Amino acid sequence: MTLIVFDLDFTLWDAGGTWCDHTRPPFGKHDGKIYDADNRHIRLYPDVLPLLEELHRSDYDMAVASKTGEPDWARTLLELFQIRHYFRYEEIYPANKVRHFRRLAAASGVEFEHMLFFDDEYPNIRDVGALGVHAVHIRNGITRHIVMTALDNFAI
Repeated sequence: MTLIVFDLDFTLWDAGGTWCDHTRPPFGKHDGKIYDADNRHIRLYPDVLPLLEELHRSDYDMAVASKTGEPDWARTLLELFQIRHYFRYEEIYPANKVRHFRRLAAASGVEFEHMLFFDDEYPNIRDVGALGVHAVHIRNGITRHIVMTALDNFAI
């Protein structure tokens, strides 16, 4: 069994050039787009929806791991983007990603070497990679190509 884990900020979405815990709720939708109270546009990267659907259809278990200081805001955005249902596991709270992954391993029964993790922050990649997780550093948001290449390269 493989567990694919995604960070949120700057991996699945761009919260108007900042992290979701630096936005200002309430969040709302206007013309199909999500904005915060300061009219900051929060958007998923273009490949996110079709990628999550493809991985779901392929029976991959997925999780999110985010060290945001505002977990409720992140969960609200997952709901507004209508993607929360794709994730079997959620570790969303301010803590080192190593703690997130230890809890993911305990909850899922998946060993670290059978996990694939995507994050934009290199320290997280380093720390989680040291556990044996296949960690991929993301720049400019997740793409289908990055995920499929990682799945092929790691043959997990």
